[in-house]
Amino acid sequence: MTLLEVRNLEVTYPGGAAAVRGVDLSLAAGHTLGIAGESGCGKSTLALALLRLLPAGTRVTGEILLDGEDVLAMRWGRVRAVRWARASIVFQGAMHSLNPVHRVGDQIAEPIVLHQGATAAAARRRTGELLRSVGLPVARAAAYPHELSGGQRQRVMIAMALACDPRLVIADEPTTALDVMIQAQILRLIRRLVAEQDLALMMVSHDLAVLADTCDRLAVMYAGRVVEEGPARRIYEDARHPYGKALSAAFPRIGEPASRFAPRGLAGDPPDPSAVPSGCAFHPRCPVALDVCATQDQALREAAPGHLAACVHTRTPVADTVDTAEVSVAEETGETS
Repeated sequence: MTLLEVRNLEVTYPGGAAAVRGVDLSLAAGHTLGIAGESGCGKSTLALALLRLLPAGTRVTGEILLDGEDVLAMRWGRVRAVRWARASIVFQGAMHSLNPVHRVGDQIAEPIVLHQGATAAAARRRTGELLRSVGLPVARAAAYPHELSGGQRQRVMIAMALACDPRLVIADEPTTALDVMIQAQILRLIRRLVAEQDLALMMVSHDLAVLADTCDRLAVMYAGRVVEEGPARRIYEDARHPYGKALSAAFPRIGEPASRFAPRGLAGDPPDPSAVPSGCAFHPRCPVALDVCATQDQALREAAPGHLAACVHTRTPVADTVDTAEVSVAEETGETS
């Protein structure tokens, strides 16, 4: 059963920056969807738009259906009721999201009291259960945010997101500020909670390896659009869009010395959302672009069963066309073969 369906979502900030352009996505209960891309590709804007958390003056069009109800058409009172109770978000950077002058237990208990009408005693009991579920001792409820480690604060944020038993959890870069060991612990925790509580999870990250290890499906965004979508592991191992391939190659892989000694990347930066190039937005950075790419945008089309890509080379694996990473490195260093 589809829990979340996004149809033709467009988000334009005051001043004309088109951060999200015509995005279509769906997510079923008990499933996980990763949203990948560089900074500035529209990932976090998409996540915030789902719960109407964007700044005043932002223009949002399209449909965001949560259990069939359009979030964009809701009155504000209804939106406030939906947040926490049906859908919640784990923000990037727990230290900036937690109130520094309140104990973390009180911050977890607050939505339980407000949204579920629980007594203070019941909220404290529920807070203890939530802390245990994320691997923290109940005694940490009395701590202030600055008294916790980065990993502990992130666990508190996850406990807060689960406080009112939502069906959808949106995690915006939940492990970015954490070291590798703590990141692995948080990812194991997220996978366990999704399985145990039958949650629908949307996870935002720039790291394809993290998303491939955590999510069922993956949507790669560039310049506000989804340019590739499909099974997460398949995209990580065999991307059919040059941008997806570049993201996958950007991180060294354990057991592959070549990826450590010859780091790969992609020259340049995503375009300014207020000045997106014509045609395929990726063509100025794409090493396999054709003339048509500069004038004609590419729609998502089937690259393999259940795997879509918006590229003229969709039917041919990108690796068979040209090695995106090698061309990018050559461009940056000025080397030619």
